[in-house]
Amino acid sequence: MELNMRIKTLDNIIKRHAKLISRKNKTVSKTNGIYQRYKNPVLTADHTPIHWRYDLNSETNPFGQERIGINAAFNSGAIKIDGKFLLCARVEGNDRKSFFAIAESPNGIDNFKFWDKPCVIPQIKGNPDTNVYDMRLTKHEDGWIYGIFCTERKDPNAPDGDTSSAIANAGIVRTKDLLTWERLPDLVSNTGQQRNVVLHPEFINGQYGLYTRPQDGFIDIGSGGGIGFGYVKDITNPIVTDEKIFTNKVYHTVYELKNGQGPAPIKTSKGWLHLAHGVRNTAAGLRYTLYMFMTALDNVTKVIHHPAGYFMAPNYKETLGDVSNVLFTNGWIENEDGSVYIYYASSDTRMHVAVSSVEKLVDYVTNSPEDTFTSAGSVQTILDLIEKNKGLY
Repeated sequence: MELNMRIKTLDNIIKRHAKLISRKNKTVSKTNGIYQRYKNPVLTADHTPIHWRYDLNSETNPFGQERIGINAAFNSGAIKIDGKFLLCARVEGNDRKSFFAIAESPNGIDNFKFWDKPCVIPQIKGNPDTNVYDMRLTKHEDGWIYGIFCTERKDPNAPDGDTSSAIANAGIVRTKDLLTWERLPDLVSNTGQQRNVVLHPEFINGQYGLYTRPQDGFIDIGSGGGIGFGYVKDITNPIVTDEKIFTNKVYHTVYELKNGQGPAPIKTSKGWLHLAHGVRNTAAGLRYTLYMFMTALDNVTKVIHHPAGYFMAPNYKETLGDVSNVLFTNGWIENEDGSVYIYYASSDTRMHVAVSSVEKLVDYVTNSPEDTFTSAGSVQTILDLIEKNKGLY
């Protein structure tokens, strides 16, 4: 009786999983003309393979219990290889440890299926990672695919009894196939802890360029914050030099508390398109939204266009999750037809996709009004548009 119940239970779990993986995604009706959201998340904890979570041997798991719980799948790097859309997801177990796993889709919108095994990331000898997350994937002109991620370790200088103080840094790996990863030394920076570090896809004056986000502490940014940029001569000895903030936090904006580069920028005829996250504080806690800007082709740290406010914010369903009211992105894909698939996570729980195009994003960034930083200025911006629209409505 119990064996039959176990078989039936596992059979139902496998069927539900197959149905979830093969579910078609549909666009939502509402759009602002810049991007198109989709109804269903593209990755969730339930997308992770059954054989990661269940012992399928009836002798060692007579009740068909889930042995390894998965809490979330979010904050994915993204890349397209041989026509396949690949997400390097941050998968978090019930034990709070995160790891990386590749999910593949034939169309980038639905049918994402995790590869058979999670990624095996080599450890730094004598200094293993406690936790890893939020990998950015960059196909660099040197021929390698680089993954830069946050590596977290306990603060060795924390006082006795403090079991939460941590140190964050940028871990670096490279690969040709997303199967075998070569671990390089962690980033060496003199500007504090590092999170949200992203590799620029091209050499700059023969050096590797890195978008950084230095901060004084693991949570509190202190005197740090803002998106920086620095240079590394030898990626196998990654010491960042000439690191400077080029787009800072600003009072009473969507990026007043902290901000960070999302994925590597997209090169266009008008400039480099950047997607970033900004954080502000509210009575309900921190609110993460996404915003965009553009830098010059001949100077990646010269901001030439910066629309006011957020590009994308969490809708009601997206505000709910482990860490509420959060949108975060570290991956997008530019397709051959000029479309852009933006992969973003909501509330540290699940992954979504929104679709736009290079043409639309360039139009948005270059023609949307910039922030005047005052309420009176915002009113004037609206009045200017009203004046422009006279006789057209």
